Amino acid sequence: MKLHSLLFGAITLAFSAAALAQQPIVIKFSHVVAKETPKGKASDFFAQRAGELTKGKVKVEVYANSTLYKDKEEMEALQLGAVQMLAPSLAKFGPLGAKEFEVFDLPFIFDSYAELHKITKGTVGKQLMAKLEPKGIKGLAFWDNGFKSMSANKPLKSPDDFKGLKMRIQSSKVLESQMRSVGALPQVMAFSEVYQALQTGVVDGTENPHSNLYTQKMHEVQKHMTLTDHGYLGYAVITNKKFWDGLPADVRGQLEQAMAEATDYANKIAKEENDGALEKVKASGKTQVYAPTAAERAALKKAMMKTHKEMESRIGKETIEAVYKETGFDPSKL
Repeated sequence: MKLHSLLFGAITLAFSAAALAQQPIVIKFSHVVAKETPKGKASDFFAQRAGELTKGKVKVEVYANSTLYKDKEEMEALQLGAVQMLAPSLAKFGPLGAKEFEVFDLPFIFDSYAELHKITKGTVGKQLMAKLEPKGIKGLAFWDNGFKSMSANKPLKSPDDFKGLKMRIQSSKVLESQMRSVGALPQVMAFSEVYQALQTGVVDGTENPHSNLYTQKMHEVQKHMTLTDHGYLGYAVITNKKFWDGLPADVRGQLEQAMAEATDYANKIAKEENDGALEKVKASGKTQVYAPTAAERAALKKAMMKTHKEMESRIGKETIEAVYKETGFDPSKL
């Protein structure tokens, strides 16, 4: 009877172990935007591909729209391991002590997506991601939102046109310097408050990728927009380093492939949605869209170069010059 009980117990343990072995690895992927945005769609795409490539060994649960954590809470949750994956904006890494990421906020540091991707997919991007590892964070990929245009209730064709305008920005010392370089008055304000602030005249203008401007209906309260493409807005997909390092090597490789595919998808739809939003803004007839001449863009670029110099002590001269070298940018030729 005793032997029978021992055998029964052993069989039960064996079945329990087998059941546990078949349980998928759960990754909670939290983000603060809607599912319909490029970042939201790319997160869902990654979840699907992760399940397919690992043959069900990994289950990615995507929590959109701050379902799990608010904007200011998510980074701490990742570091504590309460959530395994995030995709915060690049501006979030400065407060962590990785101010080198603010190089992406510098005006006119990229003239095209091709130049941008030399950084985000190259050596400099990897070096920046490595800055996060002492914080317990592993960087996986950069995802685009898009290049920004300037908008206001007056035409913006030259640096002088910005003088005295109250321009809304997200919290960033770099963007504050950028606006001051052309005589504007930077106003830090939550994104959710911008439409009403523009409508009531609390601020005169702002900067945004076209998809943000259109989906938030800012074009309804801005008479003019200039296609400056002066700044970049993007995200870094990150994970808890301890969790990532603890994954089986084969699973980690499959997730890296899923992330590479999701990154291509994210960047493709971000570009498409920005292009589509621009056409919708034009079609609305509510905002006059202006494409600056090469000379006008060069003048604005030259005026804003003082921000690059001012931010050397904050971002790091080495980081800025590494981007210059990779993209072939020479500010002395302006």
